Amino acid sequence: MRLSPFSGVYLTDPASMWRRILDDPAGVHYAEDLGLWLISRHAHVRHALADAATFGNALTLAPVYEVCPEAMSVIMQIDAPPTTAAADPPVHPRTRRALRATFANTPDRVEAEYGPIVRRRVDQLVARLIARQGGQVDLIPEFATELPLLVVLDILGVPDADIGRIRSWADGQIALIWGQPDPEEQVRLARGLLEFWHYCRELVRQRLDSGQGGDDFISRALAYRDDDDAVLSVSEVASLAFNLLVAGHETTAGLLAHALDQALSTPQRWRALAADPQSVPAFVAETLRFAPAIDGWLRVTRRDVTLGEVTIPAGARCLLLIGAANRDPAVFAHPDRFDPHRSDGRDHLSFGHGPHFCIGAALARLEAGIALTRLAAAIPGLRLTPEQHRSYKPNVAFRAHHKLAAIVDIMAPVDGPAVREGASAEAHAT
Repeated sequence: MRLSPFSGVYLTDPASMWRRILDDPAGVHYAEDLGLWLISRHAHVRHALADAATFGNALTLAPVYEVCPEAMSVIMQIDAPPTTAAADPPVHPRTRRALRATFANTPDRVEAEYGPIVRRRVDQLVARLIARQGGQVDLIPEFATELPLLVVLDILGVPDADIGRIRSWADGQIALIWGQPDPEEQVRLARGLLEFWHYCRELVRQRLDSGQGGDDFISRALAYRDDDDAVLSVSEVASLAFNLLVAGHETTAGLLAHALDQALSTPQRWRALAADPQSVPAFVAETLRFAPAIDGWLRVTRRDVTLGEVTIPAGARCLLLIGAANRDPAVFAHPDRFDPHRSDGRDHLSFGHGPHFCIGAALARLEAGIALTRLAAAIPGLRLTPEQHRSYKPNVAFRAHHKLAAIVDIMAPVDGPAVREGASAEAHAT
């Protein structure tokens, strides 16, 4: 089987490929074009995410293609120790404890510590969009991407002035690892990634040199380690910051983009959100299931493993198709229908499962909820431009929109009342 994630239908309608894979009785396939095993069924993906002893993380952040020698020589200079996505026991449980102690990760803590930051940043961006009344905007760079990046910069204590280069570095890392850049681009992206790592080490050095404790994440992590490398090394603090500056905004940016796409592509949905803010959390949850920001994730088998009737050998790289698992008819009724009122939506795997469950899940939900609520209330007439063509950046993991062009109209539409999603034929498959 060929997945062909960098061209064709996978860039415009990945769900059609997921359906084809899910309909095949084997359930597990080898993708000749990628050299990866594809795991698609909900039960199998859930098992792989939970079983770190069989499905290791060591190659999670290794490029999916053969890197040219010049780019690889640059990558080898990045001495960031594995701490989160690419870490296995015993490192991962230790660094995970550090994250839980220093990064708010429960709904109550996230609301108390990060809620004011999120609301302030949302209000800034919404006000900027309102000022564009009657004009056209691209909601990806001007809202969906910028909001979570500004929030994570506040949490880490990073100045706003650095937003441009951090966004560029983060986008470059995703393209370098999970994309398919040509050799010249590989070298450019690898050099950017090395600069990004040096930048994170410098952030930590500055905190150490200042000798003053602060309330930002880096200061908290340094206080937590208490000069004990057995608890957390200085390089590991820099590595945690390195990872949070990417994972802390790229995934939430994707969630916001997909939520805005689903809401605005059917105007009744946007009107329903504006009319009933209490419906926003369910809308966010269904977006997570229906259109996950990360729809594929990498693992490597540490021993032979049999899923269904297929045995995957030890040492094989696997692509866990989270997007397909979220459309598995064995778990979800009418899986290709976007329905915020479904009763089975909480079973999605968009934040992972098991020991690597996304530690920023509560923050992502809070950001998306506040953003949609305030944007719908402030600009109820927001609408996509005519002839919008949905397409995504070529990538095996991150499902990122190229653009989402919209017209800013602060006046509410007058073509009828909002329709409750699922109450009529409006809840069709999209």
